[in-house]
Parts: sequence; C-alpha cells; structure tokens
Amino acid sequence: MITDVPGLLVGNARNDTLKSGVTVLTADRPFVAAVDVMGGAPGTRETDLLAPDKSVEGVDALVLSGGSAFGLEAPGGVVERLLQAGRGFRVGPAVVPIVPGAILFDLVNGGDKNWSHNPYRALGIEAFDNVEADFVLGSEGAGTGATTASLKGGLGSASLELDNGMMVGALVAANPTGQVIVGEGPHFWAGPYEMENEFGGLGPAGVQVPFAMTARTKQDFVKQGANTTIAIVATNARLNAGQAKRMAVAAQDGMGRAIVPAHTPVDGDLIFGVATGEIALSDPIMDMVMLGHGAAVCLSRAIARGVHGARAEKGDIFPTWQSRFG
Repeated sequence: MITDVPGLLVGNARNDTLKSGVTVLTADRPFVAAVDVMGGAPGTRETDLLAPDKSVEGVDALVLSGGSAFGLEAPGGVVERLLQAGRGFRVGPAVVPIVPGAILFDLVNGGDKNWSHNPYRALGIEAFDNVEADFVLGSEGAGTGATTASLKGGLGSASLELDNGMMVGALVAANPTGQVIVGEGPHFWAGPYEMENEFGGLGPAGVQVPFAMTARTKQDFVKQGANTTIAIVATNARLNAGQAKRMAVAAQDGMGRAIVPAHTPVDGDLIFGVATGEIALSDPIMDMVMLGHGAAVCLSRAIARGVHGARAEKGDIFPTWQSRFG
C-alpha cells in the first residue's frame, strides 16, 4: 500500500447512489510533489504549481476524484479542512493550503447524476476526515464508479522496498478505456509483476497475443469519453521537484504494462510523483533508476489490484473481475 511509505495517509469517501467518490493523500507535513500527464483529455487543479521551476516547494495534500469537471470541487473541501487546522503555505498572516487534484470521468456508469448541488466538495471533506494508514481497495474513493474496457475498475495500491532501503508505493484510480485483462480471460496484463498472489495468483497469460486482442476499448461499448486513470507514486527518498517528476515519468511505463491500450486521446492519464524526504540519495543516478522502475512496477500491480478488488453493486454497467473469474 502507498501508506507503507512512512508518514503518508489516505482517506476515501464514496456515494453509492452517485457511483462516484474521492480519494485524498496527505501527510503530517508538506511534501514534494510533481506531475506527469500523458493522456489526451486530462482534468486538473493547481498542477501548474508542481512544475520544477515554480516557487511552491511542498504541497499539503493531493486529491483524486470522480465526477469529471464537477470533481474539481473536491480539493476545495480538503483546502477547507486544512485551513481549519492552520495548515498551508504561509504568506504573512495568511495561510493557503496547497492541494492539487485530478479527476476521472465516471458520469455514465449507471449512477444517479441528477443532483442539483455539486456533491464533490462534501466528499472531499469526508475523504480528508477519513485519512488513515489502512484503507480498502476496489470500489472505494475515486475508484467507486471506475470502469475499464470490459470490467469494473477500482482503487488500487501497492508498494515495495528497494535494496537500498527506500520505500516506493503507488495509489491509482483505474478507469481506462483500455483492457486490464488479456482478451476474454482472467489473466491481468500486469500478471508478470504480481507479488504474493495479490490479484489472483494467475501470473502471466503465457500466450501469444494477436493485435486484435490488444485493440478492445471501452469505446466499443460506451461511446462517450468515459475514461482516465489517475495515480500517485510516492517514496520516502529525499527528492527535489525535478526528480519527483522523473519518477512520475518512469512510472508511466507501469500504466502501459497494465492497461492496453493506454495514454489514448480519450484518456486523461496522469501520475503525481511524491517524495517525503526521509532518506537521502546515496547514488543519485542509480537510485533514481531504481525509484522509477519500482514506481512503475508498483503502479502496474496497483491497477490490477484495484480491478481485482472491485465489488458488484446494483446498477453496474460492467461486471467485476470477481463475478466473472473469482
């Protein structure tokens, strides 16, 4: 879990009628963050602040939300809670919480979207109030209403410890247009990277894959652009914003290994990179190589874990992995 990175906490909130939700990642002090966007249809808040040449050196929380553009209200709820706690960037007597966020499109997933008041600010508050080290995967938080090409998506997380003692973790709301399973079978594209039977223990598919098997997308069934995978990769290493960005860039490989196809024009795929600064790099080049590789592996696993953990619920437009193969 991403909370295996010391100091990180995750909170989730969901609305079952809406079939949507919000996920918050925070810590007890500001942390370095960066972002890398490879999808063609992103939706974000305050991500320009994360560029390495900008003045902000740390953020107070990150938000992943369903709801498409409506979900961009969720970080406002988190800002409200942080302000009440006196946390944020100080400018004289003023305190400004820094809370970048990203959204996914889950507006045509079978949920009741006929609301008159945007629910996402309240969901952001609820998610922040729920932050802790332990959290549930699958149909939770920003992954509540997520879908893939043929299955329900979900919220996933994974971690690993590198040989140098650094911890790497990933958190993802998997809602891609692409497939996470190989053809019509139970094997995950991420199968080669599975650890300890965490998403079924089936391993790689072990078959040659014709192109047609890789070309199935959600657009075959849901013509609207109902997609986007949004993720956070994190480490306890001491990185600057440029290095955190490089880790996020490398982690995009993990998305491409677990989702086929990925990074399409109808996805808003993006990854935040987070560093808590606990352990200094002893070999800046090779440590960054391993951090990027570890982040990619964790993200592949997290995507599969999110789909594997999704639960069947009334009104779903796609089956779960468990209902088909479990």
